[in-house]
Amino acid sequence: MCFSATASFVAGVALSGLGVATVKKTERKAEIPFALIPLLFGVQQFIEGMLWLSFQFDVPWLNVTTTYLFTLFSHVLWPIFVPFAIGLLETVIWRKKVIALFLITGVAVGLYNLYFIVKYPVISEVMCNIVYVLPNFSKLQVLTLYVAATCVACFFSSHKMINLFGFLALLLFAVAYWFYTVAFFSVWCFFAAVLSSVIYLHFKFGNKRTPDFKTQRA
Repeated sequence: MCFSATASFVAGVALSGLGVATVKKTERKAEIPFALIPLLFGVQQFIEGMLWLSFQFDVPWLNVTTTYLFTLFSHVLWPIFVPFAIGLLETVIWRKKVIALFLITGVAVGLYNLYFIVKYPVISEVMCNIVYVLPNFSKLQVLTLYVAATCVACFFSSHKMINLFGFLALLLFAVAYWFYTVAFFSVWCFFAAVLSSVIYLHFKFGNKRTPDFKTQRA
């Protein structure tokens, strides 16, 4: 988490446990990617916990490794994985097609970010919170497409809990950007990690999933 090593590790343990519980609630293989999101957030929080330790104990190689691992999660994985996972759950044809467009957008953003991660050095600094310095990501166009893939795509799901996840993620993105402009990405990733509890609720209390899940047109 963006606030301390201890908080990051506690969040990592909690999210990992929630992630395992969420995966156990799945009924079909297509549901597994979406159910894995809390667990992946748990891994991401563990990585940031190790990053905090690299600052505390002055371990350069650990700092570089965890900085790159975190940004690969935050800037490359999520804009691709989120629309991919919700697209697998969708059964309404027109919604599935729209989500596929968001997936294409997410792949473009993820590859764009990956290019700059590979070509230029990515630096992390502590300014009360952890700040990640990644070239070109702060451009309005990139941020807009990133938010579209990770948040707005959820609005087109036929599942209410996924709609809620997208709405809250978008709201907290705005809150993190407004109050933590410099370190907003680390803060927002923490907010989104906490929101992954909504995914567990989707599988526990969401709409009943039919065994064969035939694709619908309406």
